[in-house]
Amino acid sequence: MRSRQRMFAAVMRLLLKCLRLGRRRRFKLVRQVEQLWHYGRLCLRSLLYNSFTNSDVVLDSLFEPVYWLVDHVTRWFGVVFVALVIGLTSSIVAIVYICLLPLILQTYTPAWICWHLAYGHWNLLMIVFHYYMAITTSPGYPPQAKDDLTGVSICRKCIAPKPARTHHCSICNRCVLKMDHHCPWLNNCVGHFNHRYFFSFCLFMTMGCIYCSISGWDMFRDAYAAIERMKLLEKERLQVAANQTYYQTPPPTFTFRQRAFHKSVVYLWVLCSSVALALGALTLWHAALITRGETSIERHINKKERQRLQKKGKTLAHPGPAALSSPAPWNRPELGPPSLRDGAACTAPGHLRRGAWVLQSSLPCRQGSTRPLLSSCLAQAPG
Repeated sequence: MRSRQRMFAAVMRLLLKCLRLGRRRRFKLVRQVEQLWHYGRLCLRSLLYNSFTNSDVVLDSLFEPVYWLVDHVTRWFGVVFVALVIGLTSSIVAIVYICLLPLILQTYTPAWICWHLAYGHWNLLMIVFHYYMAITTSPGYPPQAKDDLTGVSICRKCIAPKPARTHHCSICNRCVLKMDHHCPWLNNCVGHFNHRYFFSFCLFMTMGCIYCSISGWDMFRDAYAAIERMKLLEKERLQVAANQTYYQTPPPTFTFRQRAFHKSVVYLWVLCSSVALALGALTLWHAALITRGETSIERHINKKERQRLQKKGKTLAHPGPAALSSPAPWNRPELGPPSLRDGAACTAPGHLRRGAWVLQSSLPCRQGSTRPLLSSCLAQAPG
């Protein structure tokens, strides 16, 4: 009996040791899994965490393949867009010379004929000149020399000095001075040296389209009514031809030249009116940006910066005449020497140039009034 009890106790002790060992191994495995989970989570957060991340950054990251495709398509189809502009403009000019000019010479008074000839040819010359200059003029590129320049950042893609108001064009694959946007209709960037040609082209093209739309309104109504009559007469001719017992059809009422004339007038008015509306809105938008001293990219950046500063209780204000003419209140010794303060103000992220948007951080003056902090730097900035 005692031997059996001893054997039973030994077997039970062995089972308990096995159970304890399995429990320890199970707990150790669970701890390893938890450590791996926390370590992977920490690595993921360290790689993806960014204090500036918001919904716009996430959407830009998701649409990055679409942006890449658009950039490459725009780069290769720029020549096609330029050819389309030249072709459409040439078609309008051909219709005016072939169809409308003989009619103007026959029906208008000598004063109106001189007016149409003078203004029409002047507007056409301005359109051709400014479009050619906008295409062929370089927008301006920063120097590629990697010198130690103070207050100049480095482009992350070009790895070269990036002056103020310079942005990298993903289509041209280089930085552009005072870049506004990349225009596919020019197959060129709109920057510092060709911005005026681009705006002048948009302005004169809008004026020319409005001129053609207003001048050809009466002709358009007559041509459209004539086309509707042609359709009705064509239906009647087909009905009469179907009811006849012989295979002869009545002659057409309108000749091919008359049909082409009416359709050309309708095409001219519809195209000019559409371009006048679309390009006119773009011209007004750029005119508003010019009056504010901004480009399209800076408008977007300033809007985002304004929203960010509003959350902190600050404002992003445009410098007015008082800010440009009044001296800055450098009466705080903790800001450092005047040379360092001026350099820091002129190279601040919000500082662009006169007429650009800057961060208006007000400081108390000696009399207790408030003036913009960057006013002295803006007063010294070149126009």
